[in-house]
Amino acid sequence: MLDDRAKLLMKALVERYIADGQPVGSRTLSRAAGIELSPATVRNVMADLEELGLIASPHTSAGRIPTARGYRLFVDTMLTAQRPVFAEQRIAPDQPQKVIAHAAQMLSNLSQFVGVVMAPRRTSVFRHIEFLRLSERRILVIIVSPDGDVQNRVIFTETDLPQGRLIEAANFLNAHYAGLAIEQVRERLKSEVEALQGEIAELMRAAVSASAETAGDEVVISGERNLLAVADFSSDMGQLRRAFDLFEQKTQLMQLLDVSSQAAGVRIYIGGESHVVPVEELSVVSAPYEVDGQVVGTLGVIGPTRMPYDRMIQIVDITSKLVSNALSHQR
Repeated sequence: MLDDRAKLLMKALVERYIADGQPVGSRTLSRAAGIELSPATVRNVMADLEELGLIASPHTSAGRIPTARGYRLFVDTMLTAQRPVFAEQRIAPDQPQKVIAHAAQMLSNLSQFVGVVMAPRRTSVFRHIEFLRLSERRILVIIVSPDGDVQNRVIFTETDLPQGRLIEAANFLNAHYAGLAIEQVRERLKSEVEALQGEIAELMRAAVSASAETAGDEVVISGERNLLAVADFSSDMGQLRRAFDLFEQKTQLMQLLDVSSQAAGVRIYIGGESHVVPVEELSVVSAPYEVDGQVVGTLGVIGPTRMPYDRMIQIVDITSKLVSNALSHQR
């Protein structure tokens, strides 16, 4: 546990580094903290903080910078949110896609970093399903939605099934489950799958998973180029490339947003403290948004670990409420 003096100096160090982007020396830290301490005392406290893994010393400087663990301590225990310093924004309740695009752009404009929004999950209902044997244990699933949209997915089975068995399974699935939402099928499978033959049960599980994927979430990203202006990235092309890879692949980004949608309120993920954010110099501030009281997606800001977290929290929190209101009012 840190004593009050160490907490005060740690908070001052993080705030000073966020503001300036420069390693903080003991003299600067003493002034920033607003307390009278001898340089030797400050150095001793900084040594203790470094030993705890909360701050680190870059090779080129005698000053210290926060580590991912230090940022986490700051975010969890020392952050004091202030009143919003930006004018209230409004999102017009138009088409959902426009609301999502506008929200991503707004997050980017307000934060000057990257805005991301995971579009609302759509209820997946299938009208018709077919299985086509491609090769041993490799099957193409063809799913037709009620509006005629066709999705293809390749699945792998534990045993090799002849085409005749696949046709039987498709007929059974179409007869008993067509027109149901995937969530309903999933619930019914729990109680009914035991009574079915193993092969059909396996195909049905795979079909449900494949159908769920067709209702997959879209991630809208705005403002990636803002990172080019961040000194932390412009001096390290490797970090910048990894950040852009993250935006391009979107898969990891969706997993991250999906995790944060399961938690209430604003969440902060700091790069380097887990595999959730694969780029060490990136942090994500995210919050779920709702439609008529039910969480349907997540939005957030992605920027450098050296970001003004109190402001980002407000931006993300307010935007999630605006999106929730805009989408709910159009129902």
